[in-house]
Amino acid sequence: MTLRLRATLAERGLDVDLTAPAGRTVALMGPNGSGKSTILGIAAGLLRPDTGEVSLDGHVLTRLGADGRDILVPPHNRHIATLAQDPLLFPHLSVLENVAFAPRSRGVRRSEAHPAARHWLEQVGIPELAERKPAQLSGGQAQRAAIARALAADPGLLLLDEPMAALDVDVTPALRQVLRRVLEGRTAVIVTHDALDALMLADTIVVLGEGKVIEEGSAHDVLAQPRSAFAARIAGLNMLEGSWVDGGVRTADGREVRGMVDGLTPANGAQAVAVFRPAAVSVFRDAPGGSPRNSLPVTVTAIEPQGDRVRLRAGSLIADVTPQALAELDLTPGTQVTFTIKATEVTIYPTS
Repeated sequence: MTLRLRATLAERGLDVDLTAPAGRTVALMGPNGSGKSTILGIAAGLLRPDTGEVSLDGHVLTRLGADGRDILVPPHNRHIATLAQDPLLFPHLSVLENVAFAPRSRGVRRSEAHPAARHWLEQVGIPELAERKPAQLSGGQAQRAAIARALAADPGLLLLDEPMAALDVDVTPALRQVLRRVLEGRTAVIVTHDALDALMLADTIVVLGEGKVIEEGSAHDVLAQPRSAFAARIAGLNMLEGSWVDGGVRTADGREVRGMVDGLTPANGAQAVAVFRPAAVSVFRDAPGGSPRNSLPVTVTAIEPQGDRVRLRAGSLIADVTPQALAELDLTPGTQVTFTIKATEVTIYPTS
């Protein structure tokens, strides 16, 4: 089933128009307060927008501010299931009864609901836990039970609001694989801050900023070729935004970066971004001479371990260097250095 959602909500600065195609998963990403959970609330019928329309497979669930004949289908009649950070299992029911609750609430007899519940417990890999109570489950097991309960409702749309955010890091990979399997061929919208979740689970990424869609595309393209600062940050890349001037990107603060243009060369003055990897940055105490390269005077603001490398932060820019290089440069927060990047390591994308 295809989700179409167009909505405004002035109180939260929301003004969006997006689609989740049938059988596909859309990941909503963006900083806190950008509108991700608000969109899920509107889709589920838990939040009333000021204006807009929500439809699922052509069936209107919300229509407000159009012709005076408002439509607002209640949440339990929307054919939509929601999975949140908290599994929200009924503590007095067994795992089996929790999962069977969805079909039972639709009037399905116990003799039919229980086999369906056992099927979904098999699908999420916890059939042996059917008779346990939620208090006897680990966090990962409880979230698997919540996934089974959501799927047992046979929803036309599945909404997932950071379903792995509250789990231990050693539990997350296995649950991610479960979600990847059960979401195949389903229409779903997932809110996540994790680039790996987006790559493994989503077909499309929609990046939000201040209540509006600022970037949209395939999961691979958005993370490999980000057009927004947020997407670049979660992909672990550097990005400078500005205008195309004299063969390079010129930022608002006067920095100039040259690189290889992806696609058509932008028109003079058009908006563009320059993207490069932290590992492509060389760090110098003094600006080097020699062959032409991009030189960016910066001040080190933080130094962090990064696997077998050390990450230098300079405001919004980052560079990854070896521990030996860090020692030789004798760097501390507050040190002024020059980041240099070869033009061949910089990719420039037009954004307008």
